[in-house]
Amino acid sequence: MPLAERAAELLKARKQTIALCESSTGGLISAALLAVPGASAYYIGSVVVYTRQAWDAVRDFREAELGGVRAATEHNALVRARIARERFATVWGVGETGAAGPTGNRYGDPAGHTCVAVVGPLERAATLRTGETERYDNMHAFADAALRLLVECLEAQA
Repeated sequence: MPLAERAAELLKARKQTIALCESSTGGLISAALLAVPGASAYYIGSVVVYTRQAWDAVRDFREAELGGVRAATEHNALVRARIARERFATVWGVGETGAAGPTGNRYGDPAGHTCVAVVGPLERAATLRTGETERYDNMHAFADAALRLLVECLEAQA
């Protein structure tokens, strides 16, 4: 929670807004941000895009943006963050895509693999591999990684 509290503090102080496009975290990043009192000052909304069907509905078949890149890559996480930012008309967007476990995904990534991205006044993406197969633990580790990257970006903007 301290990461979410720090992100909330910075967003509120700057009167900036955020939206998310999550996948294997299942909404945990949003839940952490919404658990901070006063979230309505900065949190606009999110989508949990867990299946290919949901992903197709959200991205409006923007194949050119993906450039043939598969899910669970930093590029794909950046596209998700951009879509969230654009659709919700926010200052910041966060994207996440990965394989929580207990097995890997259909693209060959092992359980514990995720890519997170933040898009706004600056853009960053990162890959995390926990080496674990425990789904619950991975989901929380992925959410923490996204929040950590968000805080880094917010602090770097200062």
